[in-house]
Formats: sequence, C-alpha cells, structure tokens
Amino acid sequence: MLKNKLNWIDFKLETKNTNFTSELFKNKLNIFWREIMENKLTENQHIWLLFRLKWDNNEFATIGKLVKLNKEDENYLFEYIMRYMEDKTEYYKEQALKSIIFSYTIRKGLAKEKVTFDNINFKYQNYKDHKLPITMNPLEYGDLIRNIGNVFVVQINKTHLVDITQEENRNIVKLFINAKELYEYIDIKINDTTFERYIDNKKFTFKNGELILLTIDKSTNFIKPLNLDNKLTNKFITLDIETYQNKDGIMIPYCICKYDGVNSYEYKLINYKSSKDMIIDCIKDIMVRKYDNYQVYTHNLSGFDGIFLLKILVELGKVKPLIHNEKIIMIGFKYNNYDITFKDSKQLLLISLRNLAKAFGVETQKSIFPYTFVNENNLNYIGEVPNINYFYNLNQKEYNNYSKQFNNNWNLINETIKYCFIDCISLYQIIFKFSVLIFELFKINIHKYPTLSSLAFAIFKSHFLSKDTIPQLSGQIAKDIRLSYTGGAVDMYIPKAPEGVKLFGYDVNSLYPFVMKEYDMPTGKPIHFLGDIRKVDSNAFGFFYCRITAPNNLKHPILQTHVKVNKGKRTIAPLGQWESMIFSAEMDNAKKYGYKFEILWGYKFKPKNIFKGYIECLYQLRLKFDKSNPLNLIAKLLLNSLYGRFGMKDRFPDIIIFNDKKIINQYLLLKIVILELYLILFNQDLI
Repeated sequence: MLKNKLNWIDFKLETKNTNFTSELFKNKLNIFWREIMENKLTENQHIWLLFRLKWDNNEFATIGKLVKLNKEDENYLFEYIMRYMEDKTEYYKEQALKSIIFSYTIRKGLAKEKVTFDNINFKYQNYKDHKLPITMNPLEYGDLIRNIGNVFVVQINKTHLVDITQEENRNIVKLFINAKELYEYIDIKINDTTFERYIDNKKFTFKNGELILLTIDKSTNFIKPLNLDNKLTNKFITLDIETYQNKDGIMIPYCICKYDGVNSYEYKLINYKSSKDMIIDCIKDIMVRKYDNYQVYTHNLSGFDGIFLLKILVELGKVKPLIHNEKIIMIGFKYNNYDITFKDSKQLLLISLRNLAKAFGVETQKSIFPYTFVNENNLNYIGEVPNINYFYNLNQKEYNNYSKQFNNNWNLINETIKYCFIDCISLYQIIFKFSVLIFELFKINIHKYPTLSSLAFAIFKSHFLSKDTIPQLSGQIAKDIRLSYTGGAVDMYIPKAPEGVKLFGYDVNSLYPFVMKEYDMPTGKPIHFLGDIRKVDSNAFGFFYCRITAPNNLKHPILQTHVKVNKGKRTIAPLGQWESMIFSAEMDNAKKYGYKFEILWGYKFKPKNIFKGYIECLYQLRLKFDKSNPLNLIAKLLLNSLYGRFGMKDRFPDIIIFNDKKIINQYLLLKIVILELYLILFNQDLI
C-alpha cells in the first residue's frame, strides 16, 4: 500500500490477468472491507473512497465518483460500482485486469452524504473511454460547426469532433480526436424510440435513451469438412492376453497370442521366468520393419490389457498414451525407430467379441473356456474337463458337447492357446470386415479413428457437413455454454394396476437420432449479448443465462441446475428462483409448465437442421438390412455415436509418465496409478 502527501492510501489487489466480473469484485471488496473497514476504522470514523481498475496494458480508469462510506456500507458500495459498470462498455469488461485499487482516506465522524443511483447520468455511451451521445440527432452531439446538405460537423468538446452523414434512416458517424480520425460507426433508426449503433463487431440497441441490448459478433473457427480416403489400407494385428488371479487378487498374464492375418504367434508363461519377460518378448517381435506403422488391436485395451502393456512399453521405448475419462483409448509406441499404435477395438465396436462375431457372421466364432479354473499352481494341468461352474454363461447341453471332445486329456495350456488364437482370429476377421464395409459405404479408413464416436464424426464431416456451419467453440464461450449441460433426468415409477386391468409399456425408437433429424441446432458465428435479447428478437435462438422462477405447485420440476456441495457438485431440479444458463428451446418448452425467465445475457446462434442427411442415410441402412446383416448393427452403432461427440471437450490432458514415486510429490494434479506406474494428467487451463 502506498501513502501519498494528502493522506490517500492505495489498497491494491492483484487479479492475475482476468476480466472484471461481479464475483471477482465481490471477492476483492470483501478483502478490502475485512482488512481496512473492520480493522482500521473506529466507530466514529468513515472513509472517502475512489474505486479504480488497472489493466494489463497499465491503463487506469476510475469507476464512479468519490463516495463517503461507513462500516455498514459494504453492500451499498457493491451495488454502486456494479451500477456504474453496467453502463460501461465491453472494453471495461473484456480487457484483462492487472489489479483492482481501492484509494481511500480516513475521516472523522460518520458519513452522511452518498451519491444516489438516481444521480448517475447515463445520457452518454462510454465506448473505449470516449463519450458518445445516445441520439440520432446530429444537433444533440454538441456545437454545430458546419452543415452542408446531409453532412454535419459537430464539436463535442475541445478535443472531440464528429462528422455525421445522414442517409434516410441511418447516420454514418466519424469520430475525430485532435483532428485524427479514431473510428467510424453507424446508427440505424428502428422506430421513433429505438435505434441500433454498430461499432466494430458490436451492436448496441438503445430505447428511450437507454441501452437495452448489446450484441457482439465473436470470431471463431469452424469445424472443417473432411476429405475422403483414396484407398483402404488394412495394416493391423490382433492381440489377446489371458490372465489368472493370484492369491493376492492380482491378475497375472500367463499367455499371449497375436495374429497378423496370415500367421499366429503364441507366448506361454511356462517358457519364461516371469510375465514381464513374456510380454517383452511378444512386443519385441512386433517391433520389426514388417509391422512398422501397424495398428495392434485388443478387445479390452482401455479396461484390462492396456494395464499390462503400458507398464512394459514404458520401460522399452517411447510411449504416448491417449487417455479419456480415465480410460486408455490408445497407446502410441516407438521402439528401434519403428512405430506401432495399440488400440482398443471395443472403443470402435462397443459390444462383446462373442456378439460381434455373430453379428458380423465371421468364419471363426468365439469359443468357450473355464476362466476361473486357472491359477498359479495348475498351469500344467492335464486331466478331466473342469467343472461347468468354471465356465461363464454355459448351459449343461453345451458343456456336455464340449466335454465329449476329451478323454481325461484336457490340457490347460493347449486349450488356452487354442482359445486365445480363436479370439485373435475372430477379432481380426471382424475388424477386416468392418473396415471394408465402412470404406465401401463412406470411403473412410477406420484405422485412422480410435473410437466409434470419432469414426461417426469423420463420416459426418466427409459427407454431410457444409462449410462454415458448426463453430469450434473454446475458451470463455465454451465454458459459459457448458453451464447449461446438466445431464439427463430419469424418473422411475412402478405402476400398480387394479386387478384385471392391463398395463401397456412403451419404448422410444431411436430417441437421439429422431431429435437430431427433426430439430434445429445452433450454427454459425456466435453472437454474445447483454440484456434481454427476446425484447429485440422474439425468435432469438441460442444459450441464455437467465433468472429462472419455477412455479411452486409444480409436482415434477423439469429444469435442472448444479449446486455446490461439500464434495463437489450435485444436480437438482429445484423450485423457487435461481440463475442458470439454458438452451432457448428448453426454455420455451418450460414456459408451457409455468416457468418464468428473465434473460440477462447469453449467446445467439443461427438455427439450422444439420443432422438430417446423416440420420436418414444410416436409418435407411437399418431398414434395408435385417439384424442378421452386420450393416444393420453398424448403422445402429453409428446412429447413436455422433451426437455426444459435440459435447466433448476439445482438449485432452497432456501426459507425463514417471516410474519414480518421489517425483510425484511435486505434482498436485490428477494421478492415475497403474501397478507401479504413475501417469500425471495435466490440464493446460490450470497451469
């Protein structure tokens, strides 16, 4: 704090290059009030105060006038400054702040005079620290210097001069400071009480001399259409790992098989000193020139096989995992200058391997195996077929038919290898068939996409997306809009019918695809607005931050919001009043049930039906092929995999892998522990 000769003290609070918000001001005001007003003032003293902002370009601005304050005037000062900030231009609110400064001096006695809100003059619009008259009458700008036809030259003050050209219902205004043109804006008359002012990328709507709406065209990138692939390249291997559970409950790999479309390869724990040596041998056999730039698919990489692989890969070469929602999506691996990518086929085809083999009608169907029979002491077992209880989902008839193949010579290792090979070959045939079908339909190579949602997104971008349609939102806009994401709501009811009365159950056919096909979505460049946009544009479409009031007699509230609790957030559907971001279509629907909305600010978009072509194409496939055809399954999966893609965050965490636990202590961010391996996930927005 700096004290000058006139006994004024600057109480400066740093803001770390953030924008001015009511929450920020409330927090800083609270600090000032606790440290100065409560600790420095006696009961018979007050302060004179000037409130100032300092931006990161070292410019200053004083907000409001000098005010005289007593200890009980904290809320008054908050409302006073916020009232002034409401009239300030977006320059005050969009520029990054360096600090907030409370300049004060202590005076004897209690304060009696205060600036009332009625005394605040909003006659002028403050834009980039320049006062622009809120009028379309050139003569109200100041002193007329010259008027030639429809051109007016008016002196606002000693340094500011405007050149106004009138054209029917609009004015073209050029502002000069010290004979240098600063900027130009256009005023357009709407009616006798309302006009719009266009400056830079902003539109100000004034009614009866007051600003009722500010809209700002936000620059943004758009999701780009995707080019088609010229040819299909099927360079991939399938891999499967079999494990048993030891006495400590840890899963131990005891067999690995891989298949490259021609040859099968096996690795048995009984031939190695440890599971680690077995996995290393398998990986080294893959990391050769023949398989350079291949994809290696397992059907449970994210939840099972990847745990073992990742630990070994880190010790062998350079690893680059992709992790989403704490699941391993894929692992990029470099060793001896060869590159391989391990992928989870279950992220592309979301059902079990057994059901996939049936749906795709491949030659090699998944077999059966007594998973829970295997333990560390019986890897060399030869004898009777294990009891049916060791098999999963096997009926007695199937068990009997299986047992007839053996005569007390059931060999655990041989049957494990056979079972493991069948899994690899079956998975290979499924992926190969899937890749061919997708390429024939859409000219898309599935091996470029690690998940079904990314594949669906690629199909949409390559065949159904128009240029400059879907904005790629990030930063503050994305954060604001995500406030409206509260998740789905499910209510469960158990009906009890009177005796002799039938109950009918109903299901919805393709709910998400139906909504995508029938309803408009937000498109185009986002337009930020302050105020109630529906007063100017009754059909405005987008995301609105509102003060919401629910009817108190509503039995089943339909609007949700997040509330803070001790351990995070909870989603509730409240009654009463609260503030929240909401999609305009959801708002309009809620009005039918008695909800009321006061729109405060938000983002406007152009409504457009963008998914109809995609949905109709895939739905026709479902109708054309019955459930015995894999195209029916493919169409079903793709229909339900696109919509959620647009809710994903566009930035994945950066990942650093350590083997040394001591290094972990210096990081306070999210840790995922995989055996003795630590993955540190960095959110770049936090550091």
